[in-house]
Amino acid sequence: MNGNSTRTGIDNPDRTVIVVGSGPTGLLLAGDLAAAGVPVTVLEKRPEKISNLSRAFVLHARTLEQLDARALADELEAVGQPLDRLRLFGRLTVDLTPLPSRFNHLLVLPQYEVEKALRRRAVEAGADFRYGTEMTALSQDADGATVETRGPGGVAESLSAAYVVGADGMRSAVRDAIGLPFPGHSVIRSVVLADVLLDEKPETLLTVATVGDAFAFIAPFGDGYYRVIGWNRAHDVADDEPLDLDEVKEIARLALGRDFGMRDARWMSRFHSDERQAPAYRVGRVFLAGDAAHVHTPAGGQGMNTGLQDAANLGWKLAAVINGHAPRVLLDSYQAERHPVGKAVLRSSGGIVRLAMAKRPWTLALRAALTTVLDKAAPARRKALGQLTGIGYAYPAPRGAHRLVGTRAPDVSLADGGRLYEALRGGRFVLITPEPYENQDIRKDRLTVERWASDRRTALVVRPDGYVAWASDTAEPAGVEAALAEHVG
Repeated sequence: MNGNSTRTGIDNPDRTVIVVGSGPTGLLLAGDLAAAGVPVTVLEKRPEKISNLSRAFVLHARTLEQLDARALADELEAVGQPLDRLRLFGRLTVDLTPLPSRFNHLLVLPQYEVEKALRRRAVEAGADFRYGTEMTALSQDADGATVETRGPGGVAESLSAAYVVGADGMRSAVRDAIGLPFPGHSVIRSVVLADVLLDEKPETLLTVATVGDAFAFIAPFGDGYYRVIGWNRAHDVADDEPLDLDEVKEIARLALGRDFGMRDARWMSRFHSDERQAPAYRVGRVFLAGDAAHVHTPAGGQGMNTGLQDAANLGWKLAAVINGHAPRVLLDSYQAERHPVGKAVLRSSGGIVRLAMAKRPWTLALRAALTTVLDKAAPARRKALGQLTGIGYAYPAPRGAHRLVGTRAPDVSLADGGRLYEALRGGRFVLITPEPYENQDIRKDRLTVERWASDRRTALVVRPDGYVAWASDTAEPAGVEAALAEHVG
């Protein structure tokens, strides 16, 4: 923090978190912090509005579970359209119905619907939104961080906080300010996007195919318009080259056999798809999340989902530290847990797009072999589904820990007739035991105590983000109390 900075514009900077960026990642994080009683200020350089120009169109099972823990999944399910089968590589159909989740499907809906729900939740929880406000500089020291901003009318202001989170996308100003590189490369250039009306409705909810040098994807917005994404290997031009609807229609005809009568484009753009990841998600009091930390190819629809799960992981940890319930060392686990997941998504989404666009004989043979394995071998199919949907990822556990520690806790039934993810809606840890546990008064603001609906004898402490913090097959009171002291505080 430089010696001339002043703590202005924020009432309680020693407890405040500044979130830069109001996309899905920043919105979920802001809502979680505000709901936990942490003052949060969101800076967004765009004017106040929900953009209709969405790139993401899919919510996966693990993300829907996280949204269920925030009482948002059901309303989004009512707006979106479920898809229980996904076609890859032309002849491979992936059945999602065996997923061990309440959400055993993809939910197809535009990103702006997700943003709308998350923003409402954050506002209702008390988050402070400052639109038309750009971060111009960032500094930090052992006591906090200071963000210099330029607001509406060019007004400059200096804002101080305990922590700053950069959720400001691929061209993150926060990442640049803390000196982190963003290594990687462009995978596909000259990808075209268009929002169009169609004279012919596609037979499937998501239409996707690759033929020769062409790839095309079509998804509905739900308002009559469709998003078209396409690529033609034979037409590799710069992003600033003019784009017209005839080019989009030609790519669709090459990949899909027809253009479905595309017309009346309300928006068109050309872009390139990158694979990049920051080497660290934290520098001192500054964190990165979502596209500011990692970007992937659109294959598999994992980008927005991964960012939302970054936010779910980071939010409760920041709240626990700021509220005095956990030591600062807890924040180190954000890097340890989420960076490997980002790297794995980079590999899986990149693998999908490379196999989809395979052209050389050896890559075509590899795609055929993988298709056969996924079609015939149930364990391989389960692992691939777990990665694609997010439910298969687990976090590192201490040596000697119970086998469940670090794994995703499924949405189990509870003795009172409820479900685990309903119990998580308070943003607290959840203790599940076979017998009533009485010693809870001192933690009632951060612990919910439940019992199994079944005769299971295991005891679990589930983190606010739905992962197992501690487990025991004996459920002895002394062990439970020690676990609560360690994890809940």
